[in-house]
Amino acid sequence: MQYLLVEYCDPLNQHDSLILKYKLRNHSVVKKWIPLVLIANKKYQIDDPGRFYGFDSIDNQIKNALNDINHCVTIINSFKPIIDRKLSDIKDQDTLNYLHHIFEVYHGFLQDQNHKFWSQAPDNVKIALGELNRQIHRCEWINHSSIVEKIQHVVTWYEMPKVTKITDQEYTLMENGSNIGTVYLNYTEIGKPLSDMAYDNDSHMGDDAFRPFRHLTADFTIKFYEETNNQIKQKLNIVKSYYEEHKDFFMAKGYHWGHPQLTTGYIPLADLEDSPINLIELLKIKQWVKSVTLI
Repeated sequence: MQYLLVEYCDPLNQHDSLILKYKLRNHSVVKKWIPLVLIANKKYQIDDPGRFYGFDSIDNQIKNALNDINHCVTIINSFKPIIDRKLSDIKDQDTLNYLHHIFEVYHGFLQDQNHKFWSQAPDNVKIALGELNRQIHRCEWINHSSIVEKIQHVVTWYEMPKVTKITDQEYTLMENGSNIGTVYLNYTEIGKPLSDMAYDNDSHMGDDAFRPFRHLTADFTIKFYEETNNQIKQKLNIVKSYYEEHKDFFMAKGYHWGHPQLTTGYIPLADLEDSPINLIELLKIKQWVKSVTLI
């Protein structure tokens, strides 16, 4: 396999599609990722083919994000009233942290979905709980876009098991920042890594919700923006400061500063080979992933 092909279309007109070709990188994580994509295409469905961020105006993004996240809360509470807040301001990080804690508790962590709520919930509530998590990250994404105009899309497969792991040696493949048209491995843990804890300053999460980036699956993110060296440095300084302020917590779990599993960034998988001049304008009207293939 040398290329990842992603086919984009208008969800209302799937016959008029755009196929972009991404050249696979040559490293060990890509070799683990390829068979997972092949399995995903055979056994699972992309759970949200329209998961595109940053293509609309900021006002529309905020309005739609607030509507969607509160709709999830309504569906979940219609089964059992476990959530006592709704989001009225997208910058309310404390409420976003609270809602993420609800997701962690009532969904359960990877390989540990035995919570009574999850086992008894009907399918539409389980879907809403998973969607709540995605909408939380969507809101955070919009907030962070004030630093740099961020455009990306995410592909995940519904209910695909997450059992393959990244080795400590493979964290050296992680890159901070982003490149236009680069495909990155998606964080698949349920919980938060050090970097998210630092950005969110989360007072609601439990001690067991600290989850370094360990598992990989077929999921990926394609970014269409770049960050400056100063922006990258600013983010790294926030992470280092947070670690120093909470050093006892991390050391008690065996994570000294410099531990491979505290590495920030994402592992690149592939890079866009040919980019149409008006690529972003084309994607604005084709915000739907019709197919993902490897050749």
